Amino acid sequence: MNYIIINGKKSDLIQGLLISRLPHITKPLIRTKVEEIEGRDGDIVTPLGYSAYNKELEIGLYGDYNIDDVISYFDVGGDIIFSNEPDKIYKFNCYEQIDFEKLVLFKTAKVKLHVQPFKYSAIEKAYTTTNLPNIVRNTGNIASKPIYEISGTGDVQIRVNNKQWIDINMEHSPITINVAEMQATWNNVLVNDKITGDYLQLMLEAGANTIETTGNVSEVKITNYSRWI
Repeated sequence: MNYIIINGKKSDLIQGLLISRLPHITKPLIRTKVEEIEGRDGDIVTPLGYSAYNKELEIGLYGDYNIDDVISYFDVGGDIIFSNEPDKIYKFNCYEQIDFEKLVLFKTAKVKLHVQPFKYSAIEKAYTTTNLPNIVRNTGNIASKPIYEISGTGDVQIRVNNKQWIDINMEHSPITINVAEMQATWNNVLVNDKITGDYLQLMLEAGANTIETTGNVSEVKITNYSRWI
């Protein structure tokens, strides 16, 4: 039976909601910049990254349903898992209004979800280590921008795969570095002023990656370290 999980809540828990058809598994398009130069044959195509895209699913109603519960279930954004990819998490928003009048009248409707191009593991546990240097493996098929939670005291440094050191003033501990959002926080308060270096140096390539630290680092916890396209 088809199902989805939105922000940890399975569609089976919404009374009377049926997931009639799941979206196909597809890859996002690559955004490009195309330049034509006078006197040159052809053009120059520069890749600009992957585009967010839409996934469409069909839902239905049956039995003693509550339309308000169905509306509330889809009126959100965040994480979604599809039962045809139960080990992957997509980031999504539901921008387009569902035709709930049609849903009530015909007991079926289409739901268009706007998903981000990358997906993450739904089953992978956080990688935690106190023994550095160490190896963390991105089991996905593309470089990831993970979340690091670093505990320690004083001035410490961290680097990945012998790239540039990232310096951290551990005035507070632990400090969380979200590479995707290019932000550092402590207790949800921004502490970017405590970080010196390029956050993108902490990206993890597909496959094995070496994590090193200097200074008094007691623990490094990494999440969202495997990523797929």
